[in-house]
Amino acid sequence: SSEVLEAIENVIQDVLKSLAQKQAPVLTVAKRSDWRNIQFKDTVGLQMVPHCTTQQIRSDCPRSAQKFALMLKILSMIYKMVQSNTYATKRDIYYSDTLLFGSQSVVDNIVSDISCMLKIPRRSLHILSTTKGFVAGNLSYTEEDGTIVNCTCGATVLTVPSNVQGIKNLISHAKFMLIVEKDATFQRLLDDDFCNKLSPCIMITGRGVPDLNTRLLVRKLWDTFQIPIFTLMDADPHGVEIMCIYKYGSASMSFEAHHLTVPSIKWLGLLPSDLQRLNICRDALIPFTKQDQNKLASIQKRPYIAYQPAWKRELEIMAASKLKAEIQVLTSLSSDYLSRVYLPNKLQFGGWL
Repeated sequence: SSEVLEAIENVIQDVLKSLAQKQAPVLTVAKRSDWRNIQFKDTVGLQMVPHCTTQQIRSDCPRSAQKFALMLKILSMIYKMVQSNTYATKRDIYYSDTLLFGSQSVVDNIVSDISCMLKIPRRSLHILSTTKGFVAGNLSYTEEDGTIVNCTCGATVLTVPSNVQGIKNLISHAKFMLIVEKDATFQRLLDDDFCNKLSPCIMITGRGVPDLNTRLLVRKLWDTFQIPIFTLMDADPHGVEIMCIYKYGSASMSFEAHHLTVPSIKWLGLLPSDLQRLNICRDALIPFTKQDQNKLASIQKRPYIAYQPAWKRELEIMAASKLKAEIQVLTSLSSDYLSRVYLPNKLQFGGWL
């Protein structure tokens, strides 16, 4: 915490120095989403280059003056929280003054900019993100306050903890981990008792694009147990993008890649080639939109695809067919095809990439 306080004090001292010299204070932040600032390393994923291009948030420029003020406001809130050892979510910060901040996305963006500017992970700034992910399966752990949590597979699911760093005494006999893109598929696998039927496993869903806590938990489980991690996504560009976030990280959070990515993650399904192999009826598939085409073209250009020739082939199959499919398409074969046939065969015979 002293490191955080010192980092904030240094920023404020620079502001005061500028004012003392009758100059307009400026905050310098990295351009987080600029692909030129990001390099790909196959052991880490997408990470920010050491000397990246920056932008100045000036206090004397009409376009950036408001952002400058809001950054100082949130810095002062962080400073108080670290001093008093209290925590808040980004949602709490937004609702502390909705008129001032204008929207939740403004707060989210500024918090990430501050974290990147100070080179301090968001959790150390005492800002918790609201969790939306779920976890189930062969796993138990102790939360920071001493609560013992047991995720053993049942009809109930547990929310991913909001302070992943604080959990300890993780115990599991799981043979693998399965990351499921969507909540509906996750619930269906729970109903089919998938976690226990095949061999003990841990299932996680970020319910779409994963939040920070879900990604932190996947990384923590990997660091702790070193078991294989598989992803089950829709056979569409959006599903591929979500899988890439778990595996290689995202451009906007590349400054935190070391805590968030698991490059050993495997693509289990639903593969575009599976649709052909299983003779899925064309009527059950969904035609691409223009947005899908653009998203797929952008993924195909990303640096990590060159390292994954098998993925490259799957994306080419998808691009050529201009068709996509949700995991639910397997119910056209039989209602429990996913848990009874598809996943057991894939896991047994190595049908992943």
